[in-house]
Amino acid sequence: MAKKRDIDHFTGAAAKRGLLIIIVAVLTLETTSLLQYFSSEKILRDEAGRRAEGQLEATELHILNVMSQVETAVNNSVWSVEQQLNRPDSLAAVTVRLVQNNPVICGSTVALVNQELAPYSYDAGGEILSSTLATAEYDYPHQEWFVKPMELDGPYWSEPYFDEGGGNMLMTTYSIPVRDKKGRVAAVFTADVSLDWLTELVGSVKVYPTAFSMLISRTGQIMVCPVETLVMKKNIQELAASMEDSTTFQSMNRSLLSGESGNTTFRYQGKMHYMFFDSVERTGWAMTISIPEDEIFGNIKRLGFLIIILQIIGVTMIIFILYYTIKQEKDLRLSEQGKHRIEGELHVARGIQMSMIPKIFPPYPERGDVDMFASVLPAKEVGGDLYDFYIRENKLFFCIGDVSGKGVPASLVMAVTRSLFRTVSAHEKSPQRIVSTINASMSDMNETNMFVTLFCGVLDLENGHLRYCNAGHNAPVLVQEGGKRELPVVPNLPLGVLADMSFTEQETDLTCGTGLFLYTDGLNEAENAFHQLFGEERMMAALQPGLESRKQIAAMTDAVHAFVSGAEQSDDLTMLYIRFMNSQITEETERHLILHNDIQQIPQLAEFVEAVADIAKLDVGLAMSLNLALEEAVSNVIMYAYPPGSDGLVDVEAIIRKNELRFILSDSGVAFDPTAAPDADITLDVSERPIGGLGIFLVRNIMDEVSYTRSDDGKNILTMIKKLA
Repeated sequence: MAKKRDIDHFTGAAAKRGLLIIIVAVLTLETTSLLQYFSSEKILRDEAGRRAEGQLEATELHILNVMSQVETAVNNSVWSVEQQLNRPDSLAAVTVRLVQNNPVICGSTVALVNQELAPYSYDAGGEILSSTLATAEYDYPHQEWFVKPMELDGPYWSEPYFDEGGGNMLMTTYSIPVRDKKGRVAAVFTADVSLDWLTELVGSVKVYPTAFSMLISRTGQIMVCPVETLVMKKNIQELAASMEDSTTFQSMNRSLLSGESGNTTFRYQGKMHYMFFDSVERTGWAMTISIPEDEIFGNIKRLGFLIIILQIIGVTMIIFILYYTIKQEKDLRLSEQGKHRIEGELHVARGIQMSMIPKIFPPYPERGDVDMFASVLPAKEVGGDLYDFYIRENKLFFCIGDVSGKGVPASLVMAVTRSLFRTVSAHEKSPQRIVSTINASMSDMNETNMFVTLFCGVLDLENGHLRYCNAGHNAPVLVQEGGKRELPVVPNLPLGVLADMSFTEQETDLTCGTGLFLYTDGLNEAENAFHQLFGEERMMAALQPGLESRKQIAAMTDAVHAFVSGAEQSDDLTMLYIRFMNSQITEETERHLILHNDIQQIPQLAEFVEAVADIAKLDVGLAMSLNLALEEAVSNVIMYAYPPGSDGLVDVEAIIRKNELRFILSDSGVAFDPTAAPDADITLDVSERPIGGLGIFLVRNIMDEVSYTRSDDGKNILTMIKKLA
């Protein structure tokens, strides 16, 4: 009997201990489940926010990209409108070209201020048609797109509107005032952008299957919405008044109209929704993404209910551990998938980046006057080195650059720099002006304080004359049969540091067979396993005169690879080799010099004239006379062409021919014809002779011909010709 009581006692104790273990296990399981549920809920909420914010940012970038294309196209065409203001009948051609050359622009007009004239061109299904907005029904002088840019004295994006009498579609208009030569606003130049693409873009945003997006104008007008009856018919204040949770909507509306970004929750049709919103820069528009709560947490709620059922029917700890292990493995797999996705996207980005630079060699197989090859090797999947080249008007325009930093940020700046080089050099021949324009653009938008070193050159393939400008980049190397030496360069500052930086242009002549080796610091600063640098000495030793460009780059690549011996690459490495191969130099040679209106720059003029005299093989006496005449003419421009304290340029061009020297001086100062001044009377005593007139007297007596013109774009052009025996 005692043994039975002992067994019962042991069994009861074991049962109690087992029950206690079960209770503890259940409580532990329930506590763990609750913590996991709330943690997962937070993760899903944060993930929904990240996805929504990512979609908002991507959509905003797409919108800004389209707007930037429109702004750039209009701003690049303003000069053409200014030139045609005195010929109103020619203005329609400007609007036709703008619509023709820019697919995102559906219409354009030049609306004059002081007369009822507004030629309008628009895309009618692939055909460019023209009409006029100067009608009594349309009354363009009272349209927002006409009034606002004049009030703001600058560019303006209009509120979305349905343009009856113009484009006859839902659109927004970018307008910019155009000034005449007296600085008065004479017209408004516009570009219309249809909002059909915007509706399609916003409608394609699907963070979750049942999520929906809206685009709001700066005044609260609903521009894009899945409910078509609301589009351009209601504003967000009216929509808020009809909502169940109007207070929350009113608060969100105030944030939207203030250009703020954030998120909130609201109840609609009995369900809780999460709303994320952000503003679109420069437009005053705002975009929202609304996600039903069930869409975010539906799966986790269903999973929680299943776990509770499993716990009720006696889910054991082993099953829970197994479930948790599987879940962890799933998370790890998702993490690996995410890593592979990022690697894949970077691989695509590298392909896009590489497609932006020339990579087909030889690039001009039909030409025998130039031999070129280049290579680029990023340290990461994408990099910040760049090179580019192309031929225009028988001149080779080329550049090489290095963006500060590495990876994706550097690759984006690299793409911008390369695009700016192509855009600016397409309309400019001077390396100094190309570099200055790129620097001004990059400094204006350089919020990340990144900079770019750049070497820009223009090689005349007819005569081997090289004009170049350096912006903080490594000096190229001239490779000739007589030896190898660095090209003399003025360092200057890199691009993006100072917007008003003054860059110096230089020039030299290349003989047939001369090579120009350009590189980034990833070459000379390449390190081996002992942190020793490849250096300029090894680089110069690897350069071989007379070697083809492809073989020269291959030899340099082999040399640096042998030196680093498998050590990890620390910086992007880019090389460009150009060999001038034209042995038939033309009989006409050009030289170019740009001076600021600073008398301290006159010594540069003497060096310029001396170089011209050497090319023309002039005797010392004639060279001194020419220098005196040029110095008198240039000094006159520096001293009197521009208002005191202002910065202006004097452009000096020399054209050297067999039988003559032609010097052309141009400036944008006040109109002045020096040839109209009377000659100084040198027979008078010095005390009786009036001040002035002696300079033009010297110029007329030294030169054989002197003539002056005032160009249509407001430039003084003085041409001086010296006949040669």
